[in-house]
Amino acid sequence: MEIKGRKLELLIPQDDIKKKVLEIADKINKDFQGEEIYVVGILKGSFMFFADLVRNLEGKVYIDFMQVSSYKTSMESLGEVVFIKDMSVDIKDKNVLIVDDIIDTGRTLKALVEALSLRNPKKLKTVVLLDKKERREVDYDADYVGFVIPDKFVVGYGLDWAEEGRNFKEIYSVV
Repeated sequence: MEIKGRKLELLIPQDDIKKKVLEIADKINKDFQGEEIYVVGILKGSFMFFADLVRNLEGKVYIDFMQVSSYKTSMESLGEVVFIKDMSVDIKDKNVLIVDDIIDTGRTLKALVEALSLRNPKKLKTVVLLDKKERREVDYDADYVGFVIPDKFVVGYGLDWAEEGRNFKEIYSVV
């Protein structure tokens, strides 16, 4: 398989992703114990993970989306977080779960948590499918993590390279 003339190497197979999503959903269900949850997907990369996760959450689940950017080129981090689309619901005194595809520097997720904390949610938790701990630049870790991966550029299962590769059912590293 190739994308933009670069070879792709399978990093996480589809079956492993499915199992991990169920495992994460089970932890979230135990932690929230049927309480109502406002699940906020971070566009665009989290949409597949978000959909699969929400389908496995119990109780009253409300959904919303935000879009933020921390990239100036297709593979280089900008270093600052820009809010493009805000959520449309008031989260004061609500349980909120932020769903993102990946945490690497930690800047985006930390900025989201800081911004949403100012809105006084009852509980605010974060979940990411992928964690590149080697790239962390700020002291922040997600509450729920699917896979810790090496510092490689990845595509598939919602993650893209300049809008390509989001539709892959597996996660690949660019070689």
